[in-house]
Amino acid sequence: MELRDLIVTPIIIFLVYAGAYWIRPRVTDSINRKYFIPGLTVRIIGALSLGFLYQFYYGGGDTFMYHTHGSRFVWEAFCDSPLLGLKLLFSDGSNQAGIYKYASQIYFFRDPASYTVIRVASLFDLITFSTYSATALLFAALSFIGMWMFFLTFYKQYPQLHRSLAVASFFIPSVFFWGSGILKDSITLACLGIATYYFYKIFLEKKISFINFLSLLIALFGIFSVKKFILQAYLPAVIVWVFAYNFISVRSKILKILFIPFTVILIIGSSYYAILKVGEDDARYSVSKIAETAKVTAYDIRYWSGRDAGSGYALGQLDGTIGSMVRLAPQAINVSLFRPYLWEVRNPLMLLSAIESFCLFAFVLYVIVKKRLLFFSAFTNPNVLFAMAFSISFAFAVGVSTFNFGSLARYKIPLLPFFLVALILILNYSKRDRKPFELESTE
Repeated sequence: MELRDLIVTPIIIFLVYAGAYWIRPRVTDSINRKYFIPGLTVRIIGALSLGFLYQFYYGGGDTFMYHTHGSRFVWEAFCDSPLLGLKLLFSDGSNQAGIYKYASQIYFFRDPASYTVIRVASLFDLITFSTYSATALLFAALSFIGMWMFFLTFYKQYPQLHRSLAVASFFIPSVFFWGSGILKDSITLACLGIATYYFYKIFLEKKISFINFLSLLIALFGIFSVKKFILQAYLPAVIVWVFAYNFISVRSKILKILFIPFTVILIIGSSYYAILKVGEDDARYSVSKIAETAKVTAYDIRYWSGRDAGSGYALGQLDGTIGSMVRLAPQAINVSLFRPYLWEVRNPLMLLSAIESFCLFAFVLYVIVKKRLLFFSAFTNPNVLFAMAFSISFAFAVGVSTFNFGSLARYKIPLLPFFLVALILILNYSKRDRKPFELESTE
C-alpha cells in the first residue's frame, strides 16, 4: 500500500462507476438492470481483497510480480522516454537497445504468457500512474465486461432465469475473488465471456459482421496468449454447441438420423484439429506431449511453486502417458468440482473453498433428485451440452495437473460459471422443452 493508492484509487473508482452508470442504459433492460452495478461492485471488492490477501497474508506473490515487479518498470520506461516504453511494451523477450535496465528487473520478462498480463497492466498503469489498487480496479472492470457478456448470452435465451443466471455469472465467491485482480485469471475469464457471446451472435444468431468477428478473434487471442490450454477444452465444447444447435433445427427426423454419424465424425475431427492447432507452436501443449506437461506441472505445483499456496493432494501415479491421465479422470473431475472436503481443511482459505465446494455438491444432488430421468433428457439442450462439455473437460485438465488445493481454487474458476449455468438449465428443463423440436421433426 502506497500514498498513491489513497490518492489515485478513489478517482479511478469514481470514473469506473461514472462510466458504468453511463453505459448501463445501453446494455441492460428493465429486468437485468438491477444486476449491473452489484455485479461490478463485487468484482471491485474482489480485486481489492486479493491485493490485501497477497500483501498481508502471503507477503507477496504473482499479482505483485505482474505489477510492482513488472508493469511498474514499463511505466517508468514510459516516464523516461515514450519510445523506450513502447519498445519494452512490445518486446519479444530479447534485450533490445536501451531497455535492459528495465527488463532486467522484470521477473516474468521472458515468460510470454505472464508478460501478456504485464502488458495489459502497463496500459492501465498509464491511466493510474502505476497505482496497484487502481490498476486492479481496471482489471476488475475488464473481468466484469466479459462476464456481463457471458450473462447476456444465456439471458437472451432464458430471460425467465435472470436471477439464477446472474448468480452463476457474477456472484460465485471464488470467481469474483480470484477472477478480478491483477492475475492471468481475470484476463482469461473476461475473454471467455466475450468469446462465448460472439460465438453465439455469429454462429447461432447468424449476426455476421466484421466487428463481431474481430471481437471474437481478439478474445480468442487473449486466451491463447495467457493460457492456451483453456482453448483446448473450450474450442471442442464450442464446436459441439454450434453443431448441436444447428442439428436440432433440421425438420426431418429421418435426416437427423442419417446425419448423426456424419455429425459425430465432424465434431470429433474438428475438435481434434482445434486442439492440434492450439498446441502446434508450443511443444508442451502438443497432443504427443500434453500428458508429460500435465505430469511436470502437477508435481511442480505440488512440491515446488505451489507448495505454500495450500495443502497438496494426490490422485494417483502420473507417468506422463495419456493412459495414466485417463485413469485419473474421475478423481480429477471430482477434485476440481467438489474438493477440498470440509474435513480436508488446513487453513482459512481452504475453509472458504470447502464450503463453496460443498454447496456445489449439494446443488448437484438436488438437481439430480429433482429432475430424476429428465436429468439426462436435458442434455438434448445444446446450451447444456456446451456448458457441461467445457466445464467437465476443464475440470479434468486442471484437476489432473495441479495437485494443490490452494492453486486449484484459482485455476478452476473458468469452469464454475459454465457448470452452474448447465445445472440451472437442467433444473429448469421440462418435457415442454422438447416439444418444439419434436414438432419440427414430424413436419
